[in-house]
Amino acid sequence: MSSTAALKSLSIDNINPHVKEAKYAVRGELAVRSEKYRAQLKKGYPPTPPEESLPFDQVISANIGNPQQLDQKPITFFRQVLSLVEYPPLLENEEVLRSGLGYKQDVIDRARWLLNEVKSVGAYSASQGVPAIRESVARYIERRDGYPSDPANIFLSAGASSGVSTLMNVICAKPETGILVPIPQYPLYTATLAVLNARCVPYYLDESKTWGTDLSAIKQSYQKAKSEGTDVRAIVIINPGNPTGASLSATDVRNVLEFAAEEKLVVLADEVYQTNVFVGQFTSFKKGLRDLQKEQPGKFDNLEVASLNSISKGMVGECGHRGGYFELTGFDPKVAEQIYKFVSIMLCAPVTGQCLLEMAVNPPKEGDPSYPLYKEEYDAIAKGLEDRANALYEQFKKMEGVECQSPQGSMYLFPTIHLPQKAIEAAKAENRLPDEFYCFRLLDATGICVVPGSGFGQKEGTLHFRTTFLAPGTEWVGKITEFHRGFMDEFR
Repeated sequence: MSSTAALKSLSIDNINPHVKEAKYAVRGELAVRSEKYRAQLKKGYPPTPPEESLPFDQVISANIGNPQQLDQKPITFFRQVLSLVEYPPLLENEEVLRSGLGYKQDVIDRARWLLNEVKSVGAYSASQGVPAIRESVARYIERRDGYPSDPANIFLSAGASSGVSTLMNVICAKPETGILVPIPQYPLYTATLAVLNARCVPYYLDESKTWGTDLSAIKQSYQKAKSEGTDVRAIVIINPGNPTGASLSATDVRNVLEFAAEEKLVVLADEVYQTNVFVGQFTSFKKGLRDLQKEQPGKFDNLEVASLNSISKGMVGECGHRGGYFELTGFDPKVAEQIYKFVSIMLCAPVTGQCLLEMAVNPPKEGDPSYPLYKEEYDAIAKGLEDRANALYEQFKKMEGVECQSPQGSMYLFPTIHLPQKAIEAAKAENRLPDEFYCFRLLDATGICVVPGSGFGQKEGTLHFRTTFLAPGTEWVGKITEFHRGFMDEFR
């Protein structure tokens, strides 16, 4: 050991072991290598020596739902308003804004209203979020579901992820606490549970039924966990799904709620992809609960649902601004007070993110000056996502040993891959899982970064990878097909 290392207080051996245990494949080793390639390509001059040159001219980060990194354009109304709340002196000459910069009057009016409510985006807000913005969120939820929403039950957050962390910190009271988590799942959940030294109780989604929830699988996992001494307190539902892209029917939503009520489980409804639905119609868990309460008065009054949403997904795609919210339904007021205390420790969500959230839930309406451009941009983004999802799906259907469910929603496809035995043996020789080996080879050959299914969890004996369909154009889709053909031939 060096003398410098000997003087350090922290080492890999004495830091929190639960942090070391946590895994987050979406930004793991593959993503790190892809960023190294990106930096290598960006250098440009001096020219890269031939032995270090790459067989591609760009890196496509299909590993993460980060729309604007992949050239999704921001909505003009949102960014114009944001420019004014960031630099209010621009409002001193409205005529220049209108005639010289093309700002519509509703942009100016919204910026003035927001500034009146927040005073300055450089100042802390109330811990729970700006009251007027929580009011806008509540009105959005009412329009969506057809039931009342109380701003007092809404907490603004730094994206949905911070809301998940808050809720799990409050729920996980001891090492024996367990939370039912869908497999495959977004690794935020298992990573957070690992850090909290709590138990993940996995339940498998049914790939043969377009990755739908299988109530019998949920019940089986629940009973098994209970028999092993786990105190199961909540169930996570991701709808539409990540990484699967599945969209749950109203019946699926109802079945989960009835099970949760029967077993006294909190429902954590991750609904950040609620506007990314291609097939069917999105049904929120809040609406599902209110429908049950209306049909069977008194029976579901004690069921707790926490619903999460974000500005990072949908047609907004403002990941970097970190805005979101969660709504509590049916929670004991004393528990809600502790949740408030927890978020207060973090002071508040980013105020610019709160402002963007207000615009996302309260966009220009028909008749407003900004509406025509807003609708044109919104619809173009939505159509582009669906077109690319279908183009990718059609290519997967043509690939040997690849099976894929048709796109239903969110921003992802999660195909099954059947690899030759020689490829599995080559992966083992490199001390890698087979799907991980495949994804590294894909990145090294094409610059396309996807995530192996093992990073999300998958049934034993199956292999998958997750890809977004956010990257513009379809040329990169052809590169995956070409790579796959060569890979299968190499290891046949």
